[in-house]
Amino acid sequence: MSRFNLGEIVDIDVLQEIQVKFSEATGLAAVIVDAGGNPITKPSNFTKICTYIRSFPQGLFKCVGCDNRAGRMAMEKQKPFVYLCHSGLTDLAAPIIVQNQYIGAFLAGQVVLAKEDYDAKAEMIRRLSGLGMETEVLAELFDVIEVVPEKRLKAAADLIYIMSNYIVEIGVVNIVQQQLVEELKAKADLEATLHVTELKALQAQVNPHFLFNTLNTIARLALLEGAGKTQEIVYALSDLVRENLRDIDVPRTLEEEVKSAKDYLTIQKVRFGDRIQSFIDIDPKIMRIMIPALTLQPLIENAIIHGLEKKVEGGQIYISGRIEGEEIVISVRDTGVGVQMEHIQSIFSAGKRTKTHGHTTGLGIINVHKRIQHHFGPKYGLEMESEVGEGTSSHIRLPYSQS
Repeated sequence: MSRFNLGEIVDIDVLQEIQVKFSEATGLAAVIVDAGGNPITKPSNFTKICTYIRSFPQGLFKCVGCDNRAGRMAMEKQKPFVYLCHSGLTDLAAPIIVQNQYIGAFLAGQVVLAKEDYDAKAEMIRRLSGLGMETEVLAELFDVIEVVPEKRLKAAADLIYIMSNYIVEIGVVNIVQQQLVEELKAKADLEATLHVTELKALQAQVNPHFLFNTLNTIARLALLEGAGKTQEIVYALSDLVRENLRDIDVPRTLEEEVKSAKDYLTIQKVRFGDRIQSFIDIDPKIMRIMIPALTLQPLIENAIIHGLEKKVEGGQIYISGRIEGEEIVISVRDTGVGVQMEHIQSIFSAGKRTKTHGHTTGLGIINVHKRIQHHFGPKYGLEMESEVGEGTSSHIRLPYSQS
């Protein structure tokens, strides 16, 4: 019995958006199916010939069966799988595996691979004979199917694997979050477990906004530049996510936090180009101080999503660190749209998740504040100030010792 159902652990609307972005970027047909090969999303960019085949009961039966077999073959291979569907068209499949359980597949294709000495049309008509379909209609619809070179198909295979792994990331995050909710409900002493559960919640929060737009950038680069550039960005993204998801309860040096921040900004630079500029000015004397892991990135992410992204002309992010008497002040300032101070006050007073425009802001901000206080005491933490139309500043205050 399957423990997980793809449609239950990942929102269908999220799956649909991922699929649509992939199809728009590559021009290929795409659909996401469950472990039985049944579609759980609305097909994107399906060819007329496949729509025609699926309009026949036997054709639909064969398509679902073929999708099921392809997904399981990809699961066995643990990588993207290029294959001929039951009608002879070229398709791609990438497995979706969560906690060692196969729960579905990302399928794409419905094209003809450019091959010599292979009559794809004749093979398709032969395979579909006896299913009640009109040969003339099949031949006419086949003539408009796109013929793709092998290089482009391989790039699409790499991309579909990235997309399926991203779906897995979302599934794991949602499972962890559900477990955390159950754990919190079962605990009588909430304050005793608050620190651990908030760390886990922050660790589990892989922001779909950032990852999804990065993957969209990767999709376009896959078509424009080939797999080499795509691979470079995928590695950068993987390193950043891996760094953010490990050892979150162990403090890091400010130097390590700044390195992660630079990686994050590098990836965002690919997406926004010259619309967003970043400047980092940290006093070398404080680079070796220890701070809670994943402290800077939530503030930078907040600055981009809620400060600069909506600003057509873009803006700047300034990251600075300096010694002020017996304190260290690390600041993240943006020249974005700003926000009402009442909203910032509500985040700190409520001390819980606050949603704005569909993105979670309060969770990351309040976790940074509370984790600093947990490490250094209630005297320290995070302060924010903002002015609508001018931008927002976040200031982290830490103790400074010259010893």
